Amino acid sequence: MTRRQTPGGPPCGPPAPPAGLRERRKQRTREALLHTALGLFDSQGYDRTTVDEIVEAVEVSQRTFFRYFANKEAAAFAVQDAVESRFLGELRRRPPAEAPFEALRRAALESWKSEAGPVGSGVGAELQLRTYRMIESTPSLIAAHMRRSVELERRTALLIAEREGLDVEADPRPRVAVAAFAGVMRLTGQLWGRRPDAGADALRELTELHLDLLRPALVCSWRTDRRDL
Repeated sequence: MTRRQTPGGPPCGPPAPPAGLRERRKQRTREALLHTALGLFDSQGYDRTTVDEIVEAVEVSQRTFFRYFANKEAAAFAVQDAVESRFLGELRRRPPAEAPFEALRRAALESWKSEAGPVGSGVGAELQLRTYRMIESTPSLIAAHMRRSVELERRTALLIAEREGLDVEADPRPRVAVAAFAGVMRLTGQLWGRRPDAGADALRELTELHLDLLRPALVCSWRTDRRDL
């Protein structure tokens, strides 16, 4: 409701809340919608959940939902959006002297360090795990997940090329490095999703373990400890 201005007097109606308070209210509304949507996707299935059910549970309008999320799919991938944004931000901040793969590795590990959990925005590791499992078990979301992964690889390769002063169209190395990195990260996510103790610590440990195994797996002999017969 807008405040009316009376002639020669102060504005009528309640004063507008301070900007900081408005932002906190918006954040709480978004978090309530996100938690409710992900909870419903997890309990009754993504395809069977409607936007009407989400907004009814939060007691807001559809218009409010679409103010924060373009559609239902955007809510399903909101956690992944946070993870990807944090990773790209960490990669941009890595020291220029770091080798490309080391920058990718450090950015991945740093992106999990947060007091609010591995994804921030009030979403902790447990809800992230449930979301990941929901996406992996929903055919319509798996297709979207693959499209998003390809786009993330493209953006990451462009960042690596920019760091190294390369033309990504002329030099294949940024894309090759990112493809190898992304494959390891996909494997890490799959193994993490299957673990009974899946949590933020387990995710960090698996990420570090598998990234550190990449170079030896590619360039070292696997038969070092085997006796020739």
